Amino acid sequence: MNKVFLIGNLTRDPELRETPSGVAMCRFGIAVQRPYSSSEGERQADFFDCTAWRGLAETIARYTKKGNKVAVTGSIQIRNYEDNQGVKRNAVDIIVQDCEFLTPKASDSFDDVADAPRSSAPKKKPTLQAMDDDSDIPF
Repeated sequence: MNKVFLIGNLTRDPELRETPSGVAMCRFGIAVQRPYSSSEGERQADFFDCTAWRGLAETIARYTKKGNKVAVTGSIQIRNYEDNQGVKRNAVDIIVQDCEFLTPKASDSFDDVADAPRSSAPKKKPTLQAMDDDSDIPF
């Protein structure tokens, strides 16, 4: 089984492209912090290149940007290529199958709610009207 789950921050804005046949493709990178610190007390991170396809690619490109936190589910794909000097290299890509956006939208952020003006007057409670007619009650 080839399955990977990652939670991290986008390292760059997503790049949306189309294949020659018109299929949407989005590439982006995420940084995932390691759960421990180095001997100097610094937190380290691992960096992953991710690729999403079709509708998911368009959604990611539309609603995310550098710095956003995302949860990615996908599979690992290793590709071989030759660099400009003719040296054979390997690259590891995450093929995204699902992506959940963990950074709240700007209009829904807690800072906006905290900065909203608050009224010092107590809110008025709604008034209830008494009902004298018990003839429609089934019990």
